[in-house]
Amino acid sequence: MEIDRDQWTESTTAMTALRSHPPDPIAPWAELVPDAPYPMTVDDLLDWPGDDGYRYEVVEGALVRMAGTRPPAGRATRRLLRPLDAYVEAHDLGTVTLPDEVYDFERTGQPNTGLLPDLGFYPHERDESIDPRRAIPFGPDLAVEVAGSSQTQGDMDAKARRYLAAGTALVWVLWPQGRRVDVWRRDGHAPIATLKPGDTLDGLDVVPGFTHPVADIFA
Repeated sequence: MEIDRDQWTESTTAMTALRSHPPDPIAPWAELVPDAPYPMTVDDLLDWPGDDGYRYEVVEGALVRMAGTRPPAGRATRRLLRPLDAYVEAHDLGTVTLPDEVYDFERTGQPNTGLLPDLGFYPHERDESIDPRRAIPFGPDLAVEVAGSSQTQGDMDAKARRYLAAGTALVWVLWPQGRRVDVWRRDGHAPIATLKPGDTLDGLDVVPGFTHPVADIFA
């Protein structure tokens, strides 16, 4: 049977158009990158230039970006990084990851999804599954997100749920402007607690023995 090339071209163009536009909002904590290829993989994300002041993630094949870190968020990140990393190293518990390290959620049922927590943690027993040339192939055991001034409660709730769906056991969402921390646990649909100055952050069974005053994070 002879192929109607004009009809085939029109049909292919229509199918490509359907595939070229991800649903919006797919990642409410970020914005879709205009004219980015779709779908993208986590490997594509690792090769993305990203030298324009934005931080990039890929969510279900859609490339999204967030504004660069502002001073209050940067201070909160550093003030938690220092004691958390020191504690994990002193007790030989595992690895604390930095804001530019990518976790690949492919194996957790979220294809073409790679997130970059502001801080992450995973224990030593997971080291063997890591290929140094690729993204970290699982969700972090602990994910720390520091909310920016333009991000809402709903935005960050959606991101916390992404981590939990990837197997993350503990999520801390820091709100520098409100000086509070939302604590999420696995399978939770809402934070189990919201901590304020005067309360203490606890690593629970994820980073056993680690505690830190909330007030120190936002000092």
